[in-house]
Amino acid sequence: MLLIINHVTRMKPGFICVAGIEPETGKHIRPVLCQGLLTRNLLRKEGGVFEIGALVDLGPTKDVGCAPEVEDREFCVTNLRYKYKLKPDEFWKYVSTTAQNRAKSIFGEELQQRETSCTTEAGAGKASLGILKPARVWHIGVNDFESVRIYLSDGEVHPDLPVTDIRLYARDQKTARHEIVECLERRLRKTAAVLAVGLSRPWKKDGDDAPRHWLQVNNIHLEEDPLGALFDC
Repeated sequence: MLLIINHVTRMKPGFICVAGIEPETGKHIRPVLCQGLLTRNLLRKEGGVFEIGALVDLGPTKDVGCAPEVEDREFCVTNLRYKYKLKPDEFWKYVSTTAQNRAKSIFGEELQQRETSCTTEAGAGKASLGILKPARVWHIGVNDFESVRIYLSDGEVHPDLPVTDIRLYARDQKTARHEIVECLERRLRKTAAVLAVGLSRPWKKDGDDAPRHWLQVNNIHLEEDPLGALFDC
């Protein structure tokens, strides 16, 4: 299976999550292992294959998806092959033409704003990955816990979301790259952007009554810099 990688996100230190668009169908696919998580050494810059804009061959896959994570495909790491990196305009075409203007168009009506975030009930929703073209981005910055946050609106929901884009964090995957975030804030004011968005695996927030899937921004793609040269500074 071929994938154009457009989601590369941090998880706990040493581990990552990736996803991409299948060129033939335009559908999102999330490569997963039978057991365990993808490790950081699978990143292209660390000797692996995964990077934003890369065309990657997963080899044979097995559909293991269930709502809302319908995109999950089990694969074997030994079958991974890096093909090439798309040109910036080619990559922008894929992410922009698959973008939706409303978060509910991606995840379904089950997605509801919950205080400052958006969630679905555990096991609910029609998808867990997509591309959102927001109506407005009010702010992106780093909070007191070294977490990058973005405050946006799609005209219907207006959440303040975590940004898990691995390029916005140091190698420890804990420390935010403040200068890059500040640069991104300035550039978002003057260029079109689409957001790779996703739902978390279900977890129960302290004080909540049930586990839920929580909306997050996995990656930010700028029209003037689709492959993210900004993040290499």
